[in-house]
Amino acid sequence: MLQNELIEACRQNDRRAQLKLYNKYSQGMYFVALRFIQDSFEAEDAMQEAFIKAFAKLHQFNGEVTFGAWLKRIVINKCLDKLKAKKLEMVAINERTMTTVEEDDNWQVQDGIGVEEVKAEIERLPEKYKYPLMLFLIEGYDHEEIAEILEISQVSSRTLVHRGKKKLQEELKMIKNGTGY
Repeated sequence: MLQNELIEACRQNDRRAQLKLYNKYSQGMYFVALRFIQDSFEAEDAMQEAFIKAFAKLHQFNGEVTFGAWLKRIVINKCLDKLKAKKLEMVAINERTMTTVEEDDNWQVQDGIGVEEVKAEIERLPEKYKYPLMLFLIEGYDHEEIAEILEISQVSSRTLVHRGKKKLQEELKMIKNGTGY
């Protein structure tokens, strides 16, 4: 069954088609959720809730993006909702103090620092930088999408990503120089 046919069958509440679609995407979406929610049970719960929401809102899927990208956004939003519900310190941003920041496309880390070290350091960042940076660096969203997901302005997204990168570079430099953990 082609993916378009599978999605159409899901729109008709075909449970077998829904199971096929779930089986096709569940593992990947679980790992997306796990990047945001470090608890495996909570991540699985967020992923499953996202699938329930996706099946309920499938009529809104119009094919402008791939189904996987559409579903990933639902998973990320569900994770962020869960984190907000836990009252983790999502810092309110006073946008009046924000200034436009130049985008640094040549951003790099020092040689010898691996992806896992970068991910671990992102986890240690303050939440006001952590989520925008994860969405930008790991998930590949642009500032318009980050602004929409986090319900902030694009200027705030740029500023938080820029400041998050600088903070991350400082932390990685400390590890590389042996002055870190």
